[in-house]
Amino acid sequence: MNGPHTAPGHDPGRPHEASPSALTESDILRDYRAAFQIAQFPMALVGAAGQILAANAALGLLLGVEPERLAGVRADAVAGLGLDGRTRGSYHAVLRGHSDRLRCTRRLKHADGHSLWAEVTVLPTPTEDSAALLTVLDISERRDLQERLRHIQMHDPVTLLPNRALFFERLATAVSDSATGRIGLCFLDLDGFKAVNDTLGYRVGDELLGAAAQRLAECATGAGGHLVARLGGDEFAVLVEGSSGTKQLTDLAETMLTALQRPFDLAGQRLAVSASIGVVERESATTTATGLMQAASTTLYWAKADGKARWTLFDPERNAHRMTRQSLSSTLRRGVDRGEFTLEYQPIVGLADDIVRGAEALVRWRHPQFGTLGPDRFIGLAEENGAIVPLGRWVLGEACRQARRWQVEHQGPPLFVSVNVAVRQVWDSDLVSDVAEALRVSGLPSGLLQLELTESAVMGSAGRPLQALQALSDMGVRIAIDDFGTGYSNLAYLSRLPVRALKLDGMFVRGFRTARHLNPADETIVSSLVQLAHKLGLTVTAECVEGPAQAERLRRIGCDTGQGWHYARPMPPDHLATLLAGRD
Repeated sequence: MNGPHTAPGHDPGRPHEASPSALTESDILRDYRAAFQIAQFPMALVGAAGQILAANAALGLLLGVEPERLAGVRADAVAGLGLDGRTRGSYHAVLRGHSDRLRCTRRLKHADGHSLWAEVTVLPTPTEDSAALLTVLDISERRDLQERLRHIQMHDPVTLLPNRALFFERLATAVSDSATGRIGLCFLDLDGFKAVNDTLGYRVGDELLGAAAQRLAECATGAGGHLVARLGGDEFAVLVEGSSGTKQLTDLAETMLTALQRPFDLAGQRLAVSASIGVVERESATTTATGLMQAASTTLYWAKADGKARWTLFDPERNAHRMTRQSLSSTLRRGVDRGEFTLEYQPIVGLADDIVRGAEALVRWRHPQFGTLGPDRFIGLAEENGAIVPLGRWVLGEACRQARRWQVEHQGPPLFVSVNVAVRQVWDSDLVSDVAEALRVSGLPSGLLQLELTESAVMGSAGRPLQALQALSDMGVRIAIDDFGTGYSNLAYLSRLPVRALKLDGMFVRGFRTARHLNPADETIVSSLVQLAHKLGLTVTAECVEGPAQAERLRRIGCDTGQGWHYARPMPPDHLATLLAGRD
């Protein structure tokens, strides 16, 4: 029979080896303590009351203290965990078993006095001997590397000054926390810097930027150590975080102007540059970083517009005017679409018989915010942004429609309507087509429409403008030169252009008010212009006729028609209709 059954490979003569599960708790704790002591990772066991029960050699080495001396010391004091309330609360939550982890970065001090950055972690332990395991990882090298990278990211490589990112970071902090409750900013750029780059090259341009930055930094250091930053290109900013008032900022601006106006000797060249500076100073509680920069940018623009090589202080009233212009410019096209514009008409009267011959259409804007605005407030803006094209098209159509209505409703000589045309309408739209469409829709005869262009607008007309004027004249439309005598006064173009009428500028007529103030030269000029115009087959209208003495002198000189307050102010179309009814 076979002997007792034995497992293959089993030697019954050898005693059983203990399995891992047979290790006693004391064995495990002994191994745990051994690993704790020899670990290269700095650690400490923390009791429920927050005191260090034991620290390993690595932690003692990290802090420069014998690990035995750390026993009994409060762990939050050693690891900097009691520095702020939020971290302190999280730390005690781990000790009480209410949280499973705390991790934070702290700056710790070595026994020899130097400091180090450490990542501190606190974890609860499953043993009854301690409440938590504290670990400390030295991250000083990582932190130094991060600081170096941040310095590179936050500084301009050409001038070594703080860059745009760091400037706006400091600006935001200064606005929210100013020692004096006030904040100031000088925003500047170098006048003529582009010419240096274009003529001498970017290398010299960079050298100039570096030299200018050094002078600005010296000015700021001498004035109190203010932040100087390069924002990009040739733009620099100086931040006064705790301003003492406007004078501090303007004195600083003046110092920087003087410093930058000294010649720069670079690459064998002596360069002379200047700067334009926008200065803003205000209460920090009433502004934002964005608002301060917008004000500074606007003020720098003013300094440029005022002639460069100067500083300009922010002016709320000037800014309000600029903001109004921006608001008007941005809403012009929508105003046309919404029907916010209307026309008034000023009669043009025959000087010989005081009979109304025509009327000039004058556009008004009934702005929902600013009230009724005259053309001087928005026509220039409309020409700048192109809104003059749809606005001019509407004026043409409305004026022709109204003139046709007068023609149908009233007897007597037909009344022509005169409409101002901006030069941009000639270039940016098909003016001939627009006029033809307005005449077709309204039914107004072309001979009852007069288009007024300024003298400067038609000077040197050639190509498309001249072709348009000729086409309009061929249609029967009257072409008039407005404000005649104030432009180039080159009369040669009158023989080339299809002009039918001249409107004398009011500056000539104002001298005709009384005999006492009569300027003989004005009368001689006007008389000569009228004679010349008549010889060329043109009619003449005098503008700004304000009294009977002026009207009489102009009639004696030979002017054909007059326009001004002596006859009537601009009026709504129904008022002019009443005036025409009296004529009938």
